[in-house]
Amino acid sequence: MLAMILAAEGLLQVGACFGAALAAIGAGLGIGKIGAAAMEAIARQPESAGDIRSNMIVIAALVEGVALFAVIVCILALFV
Repeated sequence: MLAMILAAEGLLQVGACFGAALAAIGAGLGIGKIGAAAMEAIARQPESAGDIRSNMIVIAALVEGVALFAVIVCILALFV
Protein backbone atom coordinates (compact mmCIF):
# COMPACT_ATOMS: atom_id res chain seq x y z
CA MET A 1 0.00 0.00 0.00
CA LEU A 2 2.79 2.41 0.89
CA ALA A 3 4.58 1.61 -2.37
CA MET A 4 1.48 2.57 -4.36
CA ILE A 5 1.21 5.90 -2.54
CA LEU A 6 4.87 6.67 -3.14
CA ALA A 7 4.52 5.72 -6.80
CA ALA A 8 1.50 8.00 -7.17
CA GLU A 9 3.41 10.88 -5.60
CA GLY A 10 6.33 10.26 -7.95
CA LEU A 11 4.03 10.25 -10.96
CA LEU A 12 2.47 13.50 -9.74
CA GLN A 13 5.89 15.13 -9.59
CA VAL A 14 6.82 13.86 -13.05
CA GLY A 15 3.50 15.07 -14.45
CA ALA A 16 3.89 18.52 -12.90
CA CYS A 17 7.40 18.87 -14.31
CA PHE A 18 6.18 17.70 -17.71
CA GLY A 19 3.33 20.23 -17.61
CA ALA A 20 5.69 23.08 -16.69
CA ALA A 21 8.04 22.07 -19.51
CA LEU A 22 5.20 22.02 -22.03
CA ALA A 23 4.07 25.47 -20.88
CA ALA A 24 7.57 26.88 -21.27
CA ILE A 25 8.02 25.30 -24.71
CA GLY A 26 4.62 26.56 -25.84
CA ALA A 27 5.39 30.09 -24.67
CA GLY A 28 8.73 30.04 -26.46
CA LEU A 29 7.14 28.88 -29.69
CA GLY A 30 4.33 31.41 -29.38
CA ILE A 31 6.62 34.36 -28.75
CA GLY A 32 8.88 33.23 -31.59
CA LYS A 33 5.96 33.17 -34.00
CA ILE A 34 4.80 36.58 -32.79
CA GLY A 35 8.26 38.05 -33.31
CA ALA A 36 8.63 36.51 -36.77
CA ALA A 37 5.23 37.76 -37.88
CA ALA A 38 5.94 41.24 -36.51
CA MET A 39 9.28 41.46 -38.31
CA GLU A 40 7.64 40.37 -41.56
CA ALA A 41 4.90 42.95 -41.10
CA ILE A 42 7.44 45.70 -40.38
CA ALA A 43 9.40 44.70 -43.49
CA ARG A 44 6.23 45.03 -45.59
CA GLN A 45 5.09 48.32 -44.06
CA PRO A 46 7.96 50.14 -42.33
CA GLU A 47 5.85 53.24 -41.70
CA SER A 48 3.68 51.36 -39.18
CA ALA A 49 6.58 49.86 -37.24
CA GLY A 50 5.62 51.59 -33.99
CA ASP A 51 2.08 50.24 -33.95
CA ILE A 52 3.22 46.74 -34.88
CA ARG A 53 5.94 46.75 -32.22
CA SER A 54 3.58 47.89 -29.46
CA ASN A 55 0.99 45.28 -30.40
CA MET A 56 3.72 42.61 -30.51
CA ILE A 57 4.86 43.51 -26.99
CA VAL A 58 1.31 43.37 -25.60
CA ILE A 59 0.59 39.99 -27.19
CA ALA A 60 3.95 38.58 -26.09
CA ALA A 61 3.20 39.69 -22.52
CA LEU A 62 -0.17 37.92 -22.66
CA VAL A 63 1.45 34.71 -23.91
CA GLU A 64 4.07 34.92 -21.18
CA GLY A 65 1.34 35.48 -18.59
CA VAL A 66 -0.51 32.36 -19.68
CA ALA A 67 2.73 30.37 -19.49
CA LEU A 68 3.37 31.72 -15.99
CA PHE A 69 -0.11 30.66 -14.87
CA ALA A 70 0.49 27.19 -16.29
CA VAL A 71 3.79 26.84 -14.45
CA ILE A 72 2.17 28.05 -11.20
CA VAL A 73 -0.62 25.49 -11.58
CA CYS A 74 1.97 22.77 -12.10
CA ILE A 75 3.85 23.86 -8.99
CA LEU A 76 0.63 23.97 -6.98
CA ALA A 77 -0.17 20.44 -8.13
CA LEU A 78 2.95 19.29 -6.32
CA PHE A 79 1.87 20.71 -2.97
CA VAL A 80 -1.90 20.19 -2.95
